[in-house]
Amino acid sequence: MLSGLLLAVIAGSLVGLQNIFNSKVNERAGTWSTTVLVLGLGFLASLLLGLLFEGSSLLHFQPMQTWYGFSGLIGIGVVTCLVQGMKRLGPTYAVSIILTSQLGFAILWDSLGWLGLAKVPFTFTKLLGATIIVGGIVVFKIGGTKVESRSSSAAQGLK
Repeated sequence: MLSGLLLAVIAGSLVGLQNIFNSKVNERAGTWSTTVLVLGLGFLASLLLGLLFEGSSLLHFQPMQTWYGFSGLIGIGVVTCLVQGMKRLGPTYAVSIILTSQLGFAILWDSLGWLGLAKVPFTFTKLLGATIIVGGIVVFKIGGTKVESRSSSAAQGLK
C-alpha cells in the first residue's frame, strides 16, 4: 500500500508539472499544436521506453473490449480542456476543479460499477469527503478574489 501511495503522489506531482508545461506551450503555440506536441511526444517516448523495457511483447494485447483501445482519443479532450481551463481560470483553480471532477466521477463509476469496475457501495463518508474538497475550492476561490482585489487596488494606487 505504501508504494501505491508513493506512486500516486509522484503521479500527482507529474500531472501538476505537465499542466504548467502545457499551459506555457499553449501560450506560444495554441491549443491544437500543444495537444499534438504533448500526445505526439508522449507516444514516441512511450513507444521507445516500452520497446526498451518490454521488447516485442509491447504490442501483444490480452483480449479486451475493443473500445478500451480508444482511450488515447480521450487524451485529446483531456489536454485540450486542461490547457483551455488553465488559460481561463489559472493553474491552481483549474487543477482543483479538475481533481474534484475526477473524484466525483470516480465515485460515480465505482458506485454504479460502470466500465468494468467492481461495484463499490456509495457511503456517507465518500459524500462528506467530496463535499469537503468542493468546500475547499470555494474557500480558495473566495479567498483568491479578495486578494486579487487588494492587489489590484494597491497596483492602481502606485500609478
